[in-house]
Amino acid sequence: MTKFLALLLAFLLIFAPAVIRENVKNAVSSEKAAPVEDAAPVEDAAPVEDAAPAEKAPFSYEHDPRENPSAMRDIVVNPDAVYGFSPSGDEQSTLKDYVNAIDWTDPAQVASAREQRAAYHESLQELYDMILSMTKEDKDIETIARAISQRRNELRFEAYKDDPEGLETVKKRNLETYGNEFGPTQDALFEKYGSWETVLLKALGTNAGMDACLGFYDEYYYLYDLEGETEQ
Repeated sequence: MTKFLALLLAFLLIFAPAVIRENVKNAVSSEKAAPVEDAAPVEDAAPVEDAAPAEKAPFSYEHDPRENPSAMRDIVVNPDAVYGFSPSGDEQSTLKDYVNAIDWTDPAQVASAREQRAAYHESLQELYDMILSMTKEDKDIETIARAISQRRNELRFEAYKDDPEGLETVKKRNLETYGNEFGPTQDALFEKYGSWETVLLKALGTNAGMDACLGFYDEYYYLYDLEGETEQ
Protein backbone atom coordinates (compact mmCIF):
# COMPACT_ATOMS: atom_id res chain seq x y z
CA MET A 1 0.00 0.00 0.00
CA THR A 2 1.39 3.43 -0.91
CA LYS A 3 1.86 6.16 1.68
CA PHE A 4 -0.89 8.14 -0.06
CA LEU A 5 -3.45 5.35 0.33
CA ALA A 6 -2.46 4.83 3.95
CA LEU A 7 -3.06 8.53 4.63
CA LEU A 8 -6.31 8.42 2.71
CA LEU A 9 -7.53 5.49 4.79
CA ALA A 10 -6.64 7.39 7.94
CA PHE A 11 -8.63 10.33 6.60
CA LEU A 12 -11.60 8.08 5.94
CA LEU A 13 -11.49 6.57 9.41
CA ILE A 14 -11.35 10.01 11.03
CA PHE A 15 -13.94 11.86 8.96
CA ALA A 16 -15.92 9.50 6.81
CA PRO A 17 -18.65 9.76 7.61
CA ALA A 18 -21.92 8.84 8.01
CA VAL A 19 -20.89 5.49 9.39
CA ILE A 20 -18.83 7.00 12.19
CA ARG A 21 -21.28 9.81 12.91
CA GLU A 22 -24.10 7.24 13.11
CA ASN A 23 -22.11 5.03 15.47
CA VAL A 24 -21.41 7.96 17.77
CA LYS A 25 -25.05 8.98 17.64
CA ASN A 26 -26.16 5.45 18.53
CA ALA A 27 -23.66 5.22 21.37
CA VAL A 28 -24.86 8.47 22.88
CA SER A 29 -28.55 7.66 22.51
CA SER A 30 -28.10 4.20 24.04
CA GLU A 31 -26.70 5.54 27.31
CA LYS A 32 -29.28 5.57 30.07
CA ALA A 33 -29.85 8.92 31.68
CA ALA A 34 -29.37 9.05 35.44
CA PRO A 35 -32.68 9.12 37.32
CA VAL A 36 -33.74 12.57 38.44
CA GLU A 37 -35.38 13.14 41.79
CA ASP A 38 -38.91 14.48 41.69
CA ALA A 39 -38.85 18.23 41.84
CA ALA A 40 -40.90 20.09 44.42
CA PRO A 41 -44.21 21.32 43.06
CA VAL A 42 -44.06 24.84 41.71
CA GLU A 43 -46.72 27.32 42.66
CA ASP A 44 -48.88 28.60 39.84
CA ALA A 45 -47.30 31.70 38.39
CA ALA A 46 -49.34 34.80 37.80
CA PRO A 47 -50.51 35.01 34.19
CA VAL A 48 -48.44 37.27 31.99
CA GLU A 49 -49.46 39.13 28.91
CA ASP A 50 -48.51 37.63 25.57
CA ALA A 51 -45.13 38.95 24.53
CA ALA A 52 -44.62 40.22 21.02
CA PRO A 53 -43.00 37.48 18.90
CA ALA A 54 -39.26 38.01 18.62
CA GLU A 55 -37.79 38.44 15.18
CA LYS A 56 -36.01 35.34 13.94
CA ALA A 57 -32.25 35.83 13.89
CA PRO A 58 -30.70 35.44 10.44
CA PHE A 59 -29.00 32.11 9.78
CA SER A 60 -25.23 32.05 10.22
CA TYR A 61 -22.48 29.45 9.83
CA GLU A 62 -19.72 28.63 12.28
CA HIS A 63 -17.33 28.61 9.32
CA ASP A 64 -17.88 31.66 7.14
CA PRO A 65 -18.28 30.84 3.41
CA ARG A 66 -17.20 34.41 2.63
CA GLU A 67 -13.66 33.42 3.62
CA ASN A 68 -13.60 30.69 0.96
CA PRO A 69 -12.67 32.12 -2.49
CA SER A 70 -13.83 28.95 -4.26
CA ALA A 71 -17.25 29.21 -2.66
CA MET A 72 -17.61 32.94 -3.29
CA ARG A 73 -16.76 32.46 -6.97
CA ASP A 74 -20.06 30.61 -7.26
CA ILE A 75 -22.36 32.40 -4.80
CA VAL A 76 -23.32 35.82 -3.47
CA VAL A 77 -24.32 37.01 -0.03
CA ASN A 78 -28.10 37.27 0.00
CA PRO A 79 -29.61 38.42 3.33
CA ASP A 80 -33.07 37.36 2.15
CA ALA A 81 -31.99 33.83 1.24
CA VAL A 82 -32.86 31.07 3.71
CA TYR A 83 -29.20 30.31 4.45
CA GLY A 84 -27.82 33.75 3.64
CA PHE A 85 -26.40 32.85 0.22
CA SER A 86 -27.68 32.18 -3.28
CA PRO A 87 -26.00 31.19 -6.56
CA SER A 88 -24.14 33.91 -8.44
CA GLY A 89 -25.14 34.81 -11.97
CA ASP A 90 -21.60 35.88 -12.89
CA GLU A 91 -20.16 34.25 -15.97
CA GLN A 92 -17.36 32.63 -13.96
CA SER A 93 -19.80 31.02 -11.52
CA THR A 94 -20.27 27.29 -11.96
CA LEU A 95 -23.71 27.71 -10.36
CA LYS A 96 -25.03 30.48 -12.63
CA ASP A 97 -27.65 28.15 -14.11
CA TYR A 98 -29.12 27.68 -10.62
CA VAL A 99 -29.84 31.37 -9.95
CA ASN A 100 -33.50 30.97 -10.88
CA ALA A 101 -33.77 27.21 -10.38
CA ILE A 102 -35.74 27.87 -7.18
CA ASP A 103 -36.68 30.88 -5.06
CA TRP A 104 -33.76 30.91 -2.61
CA THR A 105 -35.79 33.06 -0.21
CA ASP A 106 -38.65 30.55 0.00
CA PRO A 107 -38.17 28.13 2.94
CA ALA A 108 -40.36 25.44 1.35
CA GLN A 109 -38.50 25.45 -1.98
CA VAL A 110 -35.10 25.52 -0.28
CA ALA A 111 -36.13 22.69 2.05
CA SER A 112 -37.06 20.56 -0.96
CA ALA A 113 -33.72 21.30 -2.67
CA ARG A 114 -31.90 20.62 0.59
CA GLU A 115 -33.57 17.23 0.84
CA GLN A 116 -32.35 16.34 -2.63
CA ARG A 117 -28.80 17.42 -1.83
CA ALA A 118 -28.82 15.53 1.47
CA ALA A 119 -29.70 12.37 -0.44
CA TYR A 120 -26.87 13.11 -2.88
CA HIS A 121 -24.35 13.56 -0.07
CA GLU A 122 -25.54 10.33 1.52
CA SER A 123 -25.09 8.48 -1.76
CA LEU A 124 -21.41 9.51 -1.81
CA GLN A 125 -20.80 7.17 1.13
CA GLU A 126 -20.62 4.49 -1.54
CA LEU A 127 -17.35 6.04 -2.77
CA TYR A 128 -15.67 5.61 0.61
CA ASP A 129 -16.83 2.00 0.74
CA MET A 130 -15.39 1.43 -2.74
CA ILE A 131 -12.02 2.90 -1.73
CA LEU A 132 -11.79 0.70 1.34
CA SER A 133 -12.76 -2.39 -0.63
CA MET A 134 -10.37 -1.70 -3.53
CA THR A 135 -7.53 -0.88 -1.14
CA LYS A 136 -8.02 -4.22 0.60
CA GLU A 137 -7.78 -5.83 -2.84
CA ASP A 138 -4.45 -4.00 -3.30
CA LYS A 139 -5.64 -2.08 -6.36
CA ASP A 140 -3.25 0.59 -7.63
CA ILE A 141 -4.02 4.28 -7.30
CA GLU A 142 -4.88 4.77 -10.99
CA THR A 143 -7.43 1.95 -10.92
CA ILE A 144 -9.02 3.34 -7.76
CA ALA A 145 -9.07 6.92 -9.02
CA ARG A 146 -10.64 5.93 -12.34
CA ALA A 147 -13.35 3.87 -10.64
CA ILE A 148 -14.18 6.48 -8.00
CA SER A 149 -14.23 9.36 -10.48
CA GLN A 150 -16.49 7.41 -12.82
CA ARG A 151 -18.88 6.39 -10.05
CA ARG A 152 -18.98 9.93 -8.63
CA ASN A 153 -20.11 11.22 -12.01
CA GLU A 154 -22.78 8.51 -12.24
CA LEU A 155 -24.08 9.43 -8.79
CA ARG A 156 -24.41 13.06 -9.85
CA PHE A 157 -26.69 12.03 -12.68
CA GLU A 158 -28.63 9.56 -10.54
CA ALA A 159 -29.39 12.38 -8.10
CA TYR A 160 -31.54 13.97 -10.81
CA LYS A 161 -33.55 10.88 -11.74
CA ASP A 162 -36.77 12.59 -10.58
CA ASP A 163 -35.76 16.06 -11.75
CA PRO A 164 -35.51 16.19 -15.57
CA GLU A 165 -35.06 19.96 -15.59
CA GLY A 166 -32.20 19.72 -13.11
CA LEU A 167 -30.62 16.96 -15.19
CA GLU A 168 -30.75 19.13 -18.30
CA THR A 169 -29.09 21.95 -16.35
CA VAL A 170 -26.23 19.64 -15.35
CA LYS A 171 -25.80 18.37 -18.90
CA LYS A 172 -25.83 21.92 -20.27
CA ARG A 173 -23.17 23.01 -17.80
CA ASN A 174 -21.03 19.96 -18.56
CA LEU A 175 -21.28 20.66 -22.27
CA GLU A 176 -20.22 24.28 -21.79
CA THR A 177 -17.39 23.41 -19.39
CA TYR A 178 -16.04 20.14 -20.78
CA GLY A 179 -17.50 19.86 -24.26
CA ASN A 180 -19.25 16.68 -23.13
CA GLU A 181 -22.69 16.59 -21.50
CA PHE A 182 -21.61 13.63 -19.37
CA GLY A 183 -18.67 15.51 -17.87
CA PRO A 184 -14.89 15.08 -18.14
CA THR A 185 -13.27 11.73 -18.79
CA GLN A 186 -10.82 10.28 -16.28
CA ASP A 187 -7.96 10.84 -18.75
CA ALA A 188 -8.97 14.49 -19.10
CA LEU A 189 -8.95 14.87 -15.33
CA PHE A 190 -5.51 13.29 -15.09
CA GLU A 191 -4.23 15.67 -17.74
CA LYS A 192 -5.73 18.61 -15.84
CA TYR A 193 -4.51 17.71 -12.34
CA GLY A 194 -1.30 15.83 -13.16
CA SER A 195 -1.69 12.89 -10.76
CA TRP A 196 -4.16 10.13 -9.98
CA GLU A 197 -3.97 11.04 -6.29
CA THR A 198 -5.42 14.46 -7.07
CA VAL A 199 -8.05 12.99 -9.40
CA LEU A 200 -9.17 10.77 -6.52
CA LEU A 201 -9.28 13.60 -4.00
CA LYS A 202 -11.27 15.79 -6.38
CA ALA A 203 -13.84 13.03 -6.73
CA LEU A 204 -14.37 13.13 -2.96
CA GLY A 205 -14.89 16.89 -2.89
CA THR A 206 -18.16 18.79 -2.90
CA ASN A 207 -19.21 22.20 -4.17
CA ALA A 208 -18.84 24.55 -1.21
CA GLY A 209 -21.05 27.20 -2.80
CA MET A 210 -24.05 24.92 -3.25
CA ASP A 211 -23.56 23.56 0.26
CA ALA A 212 -23.60 27.13 1.61
CA CYS A 213 -26.85 27.89 -0.24
CA LEU A 214 -28.51 24.80 1.22
CA GLY A 215 -27.29 24.82 4.80
CA PHE A 216 -24.56 22.18 4.60
CA TYR A 217 -21.42 24.33 4.72
CA ASP A 218 -20.43 23.56 8.31
CA GLU A 219 -21.27 19.86 7.99
CA TYR A 220 -18.95 19.32 5.02
CA TYR A 221 -16.40 22.01 5.77
CA TYR A 222 -13.65 19.41 6.23
CA LEU A 223 -13.96 18.44 2.56
CA TYR A 224 -13.34 21.84 1.02
CA ASP A 225 -9.56 21.65 1.34
CA LEU A 226 -9.66 18.70 -1.06
CA GLU A 227 -10.74 20.88 -3.92
CA GLY A 228 -9.80 23.78 -6.08
CA GLU A 229 -12.37 23.82 -8.81
CA THR A 230 -15.20 21.55 -7.80
CA GLU A 231 -18.09 19.70 -9.22
CA GLN A 232 -21.65 20.42 -8.17
